[in-house]
Amino acid sequence: TVYELAAASEDEVNAHWAGLGFYRRARMLHAGAKLVVDKYDGRPPETVDELLKIPGIGPYTASAVASIAYNVSVPVVDGNVCRVLSRLKGVAQNIKASVFKDDLGWRLAKQIVAADGGGYAGE
Repeated sequence: TVYELAAASEDEVNAHWAGLGFYRRARMLHAGAKLVVDKYDGRPPETVDELLKIPGIGPYTASAVASIAYNVSVPVVDGNVCRVLSRLKGVAQNIKASVFKDDLGWRLAKQIVAADGGGYAGE
């Protein structure tokens, strides 16, 4: 449970993570569990802004969790969404460029979600 993970020592977490690599992810998961237990009484927050405060959670994950778990009407932008948006809008720019994937892609997706009234935007 999130409580058991939060109560574990860093050595215990690393022992369970052994062999998977990316030990920074284990540290972030551990720190995130502690924050969820301490600040949110063990229940992950329901808004994108609050989810972004959890270590290791970025815009994509925060939006996906809020949208799918809590039915919050927000866009969820990944590489596939950027590809579709670039074709819809005729954007010739490299979709992996940060100006597209970190800015324009999110703005375009927000416009679509707002125009549609939300629903299941993250699915």
